[in-house]
Amino acid sequence: MEKTKVLFYDIKSYDKDFFIKYNADYDFDMTFLKVKLSEETAKLTKGFDVVCAFANDNIDKATIDIMADNGVKLLAMRCAGFNNVSLKDIKNRFKVVRVPAYSPYSIAEYTMGLILALNRKIHKAYARTREGNFSINGFIGFDLHQKTVGIVGAGKIAQILIKILKGFGTRIISYDPYPNYKVAEDLGFEFVDLDTLYRESDIISLNCPLTPETKYMINRRSIAKMKPGVMIVNTGRGALIDSADLVEGLKEKRIGAAGLDVYEEEEDYFFEDKSTQIIEDDILGRLLSFHNVLITSHQAYFTQEAVEAITKTTLQNIQDFLDNKELVNEVSQN
Repeated sequence: MEKTKVLFYDIKSYDKDFFIKYNADYDFDMTFLKVKLSEETAKLTKGFDVVCAFANDNIDKATIDIMADNGVKLLAMRCAGFNNVSLKDIKNRFKVVRVPAYSPYSIAEYTMGLILALNRKIHKAYARTREGNFSINGFIGFDLHQKTVGIVGAGKIAQILIKILKGFGTRIISYDPYPNYKVAEDLGFEFVDLDTLYRESDIISLNCPLTPETKYMINRRSIAKMKPGVMIVNTGRGALIDSADLVEGLKEKRIGAAGLDVYEEEEDYFFEDKSTQIIEDDILGRLLSFHNVLITSHQAYFTQEAVEAITKTTLQNIQDFLDNKELVNEVSQN
């Protein structure tokens, strides 16, 4: 029996290692490409029934038309988000599946790490002492105890983060369009409206999906409502923040610190080595220049447990499709 051919785009060495390891249970014929999926590279899908893509691939109408013409039957996203996929242009010519959850602990724990590093300047202290400078000037932080943390979104990741933050003695408030008051009672936090969250929070963490309603929710107007010196941490989606307005907020000292594991124009930079090149994105370059901004390359999810779960779920999604089983992780195109 001929093996099912699966084409993987935007593959790094760690991805390849995991997929090869767990493919022993499936025996797919896998081809790995380092290039991203786009209109220019979509022609390579010819002869493949299944294409596996990632968060920063450009799956627009032109890409989709080429994939459909080439006979692709399944697009398997090995990530939770799918805002880079133009679902309306697929028109049910092929199915789309995703990995809705992997390790909420990985992202919640990383968010806490960003908060601690930013507050206590741990990243800067490490760089300074590596150069033999043991001065602590400029490194003063604040106690998290009794500070108010506002969390946008109250899903699985946020609930784990809330449990962690409660251990520091913080007051937690949250905004979610679909509040679960039983969870709030059990975990000891309060649901509030967005204006209240902006007004009262010492730290704001974005743990919500990117939707038309949440795009650029952090902007010039919302920043003006916040406490002077607020810390903003984003491990959700880059476009939750209007980056140009964030720069202005930092310059005006309305924002005291920002921790970003995602960036709205990250696809040209994140996951890539650009150390020998000039950063041509002026806003990203400016953000990198601020002493009170900590940017990492979309690595909040990156734990052994999470990558293992992503790999297993992706392979099982493909197998379920081949077996004509219910696609529990199918992305609706309606």
